[in-house]
Amino acid sequence: MKKLILAVSVGLFSQVALAHGCPGEMKKIDAKLPTATLGASDASKVKELRAQGEKLHKEGKHTESMQTLAEAKKLLGL
Repeated sequence: MKKLILAVSVGLFSQVALAHGCPGEMKKIDAKLPTATLGASDASKVKELRAQGEKLHKEGKHTESMQTLAEAKKLLGL
């Protein structure tokens, strides 16, 4: 029983931690994008990924949001 409670607690904590991480990642992308030296297609892709990450965050899909935002950060060189 203790293991079950621990597993549930860890699962809930990780979701809360990721939920708070998404806005920070979006801020990093927003700060870097205006000064980034990207081609038009890459800049468009970053904006698309950032918007998708925000949408996923609002839907409560924080793991997917963080993965999407990580792709955008990679294109930006963050």
